[in-house]
Amino acid sequence: MSDSVRLDKWLWAARFFKTRSLATEAVDSGKVKLDGDKVKPARAVRVGDTLDIDNGSDRWEVDVMNLSDVRAAAPIARNLYEETDASVARRATVAEQRKMFREPSADFKGRPTKRDRRQLGKAGGYD
Repeated sequence: MSDSVRLDKWLWAARFFKTRSLATEAVDSGKVKLDGDKVKPARAVRVGDTLDIDNGSDRWEVDVMNLSDVRAAAPIARNLYEETDASVARRATVAEQRKMFREPSADFKGRPTKRDRRQLGKAGGYD
């Protein structure tokens, strides 16, 4: 294998994004940074590089440990990177905050009932 891989292929192979086109869009929109710099999807990733990845639900800071342009099972993909300690702590804090302060709409499935609408009105200050 070569000593570098395209950034979008690596992100897809490491399972940060479901499709390569989603990975490309994220890199183009600046949600992925290589060593703190905004880059393009075709940028070469090498072992030892640091990536800041925002995939919508989480923010990751990872060090590239191995290279692959082939998508594999999750346990194998996990060997492609190592998450920094600061990133692990930050993600744990955010997950804890999500548990404590859930979105009110997360409890509702489908259209709210009359009772649910009343509760939403009271929560929003619309008695």
